[in-house]
Amino acid sequence: MSEAITQKAIDLMESLTLSHGLQMADALIAATALEHGLPVLTGNVKHFRAVDALKIEAFEP
Repeated sequence: MSEAITQKAIDLMESLTLSHGLQMADALIAATALEHGLPVLTGNVKHFRAVDALKIEAFEP
């Protein structure tokens, strides 16, 4: 965690919680990935779809 990641997560929650139901844990994951320029590997793509510029890789078990 860093101040930049925390602030990005707060920004994401402020803009996406009401409209898309983004929860704190997903906001922190997305903010961390954005800060480090990494994709998110997830089995639940719908949680992250609304986050602009986030690279998402679907995981199929």
